Amino acid sequence: MRQAVLELEESKIREVANAGMGRADVLPFWFGESDEVTPEAVRAAGIASLQAGETFYSHNLGLPELRAAVAAYASRLHGEVAPERLAITSGGVNALIVAMQALIDAGDEVVAVTPVWPNLTAQPRILGARLRCVALRPDADGAWRLDLPALLAAITPRTRLLVLNSPNNPTGWTLTSAEQQAILAHCRHTGTWILSDEVYERLYYRGDTANGAAPSFLDIAAPDDRLVVVQSFSKSFLMTGWRLGWLVMPPAMTPQVGKLLEFNTSCAPVFVQRAALVALAQTEAITPRIVAHLKDCRDTLVPLLQAVPGVQASHAPGGMYAFLRIAGQADSLHLAKRLVAEAGLGLAPGVAFAPEAEGWLRWCFASKDKARLVQGVGAAAMMPASMALIRQAYPDPVQRAQAVA
Repeated sequence: MRQAVLELEESKIREVANAGMGRADVLPFWFGESDEVTPEAVRAAGIASLQAGETFYSHNLGLPELRAAVAAYASRLHGEVAPERLAITSGGVNALIVAMQALIDAGDEVVAVTPVWPNLTAQPRILGARLRCVALRPDADGAWRLDLPALLAAITPRTRLLVLNSPNNPTGWTLTSAEQQAILAHCRHTGTWILSDEVYERLYYRGDTANGAAPSFLDIAAPDDRLVVVQSFSKSFLMTGWRLGWLVMPPAMTPQVGKLLEFNTSCAPVFVQRAALVALAQTEAITPRIVAHLKDCRDTLVPLLQAVPGVQASHAPGGMYAFLRIAGQADSLHLAKRLVAEAGLGLAPGVAFAPEAEGWLRWCFASKDKARLVQGVGAAAMMPASMALIRQAYPDPVQRAQAVA
């Protein structure tokens, strides 16, 4: 067994989830997915494809009609994106690992901005790369910020690949267009590839972009830039379990990625691609409603968290998570397990995403029923540790009762 594999850590998110799965009294907000099912028309398209007997191998790079539809979708958001720059993948995870297989060799230097979804830092290690991390930092209000000069200083001509995720899982931090321009210019100078995970781009709430989406490197980069963008149908179309994503890359790279897809998954299932075609055709009926609902969920949850004494949380500009910490609770894995056991509340421990996120918790607020979010805050507030903070903040019993209510 390879040493890089032996050294991989078990998922701490799964460790918490395993403690609560199967319990009807636990509110599960640990995973990064909505509890809404895929829209009916999308499901029906997948069923129809199976009923029609589309159960065979397909193109490595995806159905030509799906690549054309994805190209049209991306072009509406970011300017022209040709189908020749696209590969359909079996989910965003598959897109990420294939991109890294194409770009890095063992011993190459990779720089990643953290905290981040653990797969983004595990995959370079699996491939034998040397990983350097540049940490986001929280401000006094709990919003996470990038030290841009520190990131640019970390990227040198020795850096083969920069890995970014914006909007960010777990913090919600989102790159500005100005930051992206500075990063792209610097990486052009150093010859560094950029791998930009933009699967949350539609889940953006600032309202300061013409297309309503988060800033994307595709808005500013040339087709031949050393840029690979990862996208997915999971978040914006409620298709997490379907496992379908795509890559946008320089056109000369596409045939090489096709070879890698042959040796990884061969192709994405045809019935899944048929469902995706319907999802794209109905984008305006699906995605804006999802985004509006998630913003409402965020704006329901975060003020409730902020009202609990000792809890720090901010309104993230993008994504589907509230990232919070509770005063005096430094061990996020232990706290997450206690929340499951004592409050029936399932959250992800911050340490799963990076050492600098220790003491924080990630709450996925993508809930069809917002009342579940309210119920979860109430359950957490009744924990002994929370009650101690509430007693300290509200010595008067009447005020304390009002705070808990």
